[in-house]
Amino acid sequence: MNKIHRAKHIISRPKNGVSGFIFQCRKIEFNYCERSGSSRGMIEYLKSRLISFAKKNPQIEIIVTPRPSKHPLIRGTYLNGFQKDICVRNKEPKDISEVVQLIRDHTGYKAKGRFKKPVISTTPSVRGIWSPFNTRPHVI
Repeated sequence: MNKIHRAKHIISRPKNGVSGFIFQCRKIEFNYCERSGSSRGMIEYLKSRLISFAKKNPQIEIIVTPRPSKHPLIRGTYLNGFQKDICVRNKEPKDISEVVQLIRDHTGYKAKGRFKKPVISTTPSVRGIWSPFNTRPHVI
């Protein structure tokens, strides 16, 4: 049986450089509950600070939707398709403002192990260094 391998959908990455700066954040969704106490700070943020944020960042799509009986959530969607969700339960509007800035400034890529060092052995191998001639004898 032959397995059919599907290639991942290839998306061109916009690169920030000499030509111009492109924000990687495409859309920010604000979800809140109208009745729960944990959404009190989110509702206050939406009433007082969201409009000024939206005016300063016209390139970002802003969506506000109620989410009954759930904690408030801010979801950022990026150009590469990655989504970042942050729960802002019981946070003040000032703290929510910092979370929104964090989502806006995020690149959309997961953090990778940048400090992973290669393994260097101080003792030589018992078998020696592998060579393609180890598996079959060399014939002239």
